[in-house]
Amino acid sequence: MHRYTFCETAEAGDLEPVVLAIHEIIHRLPVTAKSLCKPGIRIEDGRVIDRNYTGPVLEQAIATNSVIKITPKNGAYKGVPVTVAPIRDNDGRAIGAVGVVDVTGIFDLATLMEHQSAIIRQVCGKDPCPLPGEAIESKR
Repeated sequence: MHRYTFCETAEAGDLEPVVLAIHEIIHRLPVTAKSLCKPGIRIEDGRVIDRNYTGPVLEQAIATNSVIKITPKNGAYKGVPVTVAPIRDNDGRAIGAVGVVDVTGIFDLATLMEHQSAIIRQVCGKDPCPLPGEAIESKR
């Protein structure tokens, strides 16, 4: 029987089964993880890309013991929204971190709605949601 232990000195091999499972659950979006004291793992497209991985946001999440949602300015995911959460021991101390590409951060809902309205205006010739005070055409 195999046993995997996550602790502050866990290595990439210790993290791999869990990180691969997370990767599959979130539809194969990239996932990274590392322990406090050792480099970790980076998984993309169903396979391990790096077993000696660390990144600035993983390091920051461990150092601050907090969830971070950010678009990194450097590293492997520069310019891509990510969410990274600390992995805590029973005392609440950060002993590692796991991060995912945050697809919700890619879409700005206001911009998406604006584009939708523009497309409907272009295709249908009218705004689907008139502003207050604008006339609404009667369908009689």
